[in-house]
Amino acid sequence: MNLGHATDAAFVDSTAAQRHADVTTTCPICQGAFVRNGRRKYCSHACRSAAYRRRHDTGRSELSTVSTGLRPPVTIYECDGCGLRTTEEQRCETCGFSMHQVGIGGSCPHCDEPVTFSEFLGLEVPA
Repeated sequence: MNLGHATDAAFVDSTAAQRHADVTTTCPICQGAFVRNGRRKYCSHACRSAAYRRRHDTGRSELSTVSTGLRPPVTIYECDGCGLRTTEEQRCETCGFSMHQVGIGGSCPHCDEPVTFSEFLGLEVPA
């Protein structure tokens, strides 16, 4: 039995660990310096998660950058007193009355006025 060899190996391992204890490494995600402990590659769990997302979400990021040019639908409001239409306010700016909801729509591509989808498509039945 060679006990001296086993203790020599343990001594070499512990001195190697002490020698590299103060060595800092740069995080590949945030470029911050940190003391590497074991097999750690990243400075924090947040950077480790970000690296995982970068590796696995490549297909989704391409799809999300494609723009269709369409605006989301909004609620169109109309004043009973003056007939003013808006998409943002529910109180008329000119006469101060409360506006009522006309329908879902957006801005007209020709005149940029608020218009409902049914009016734009010609489906509105005149009253």
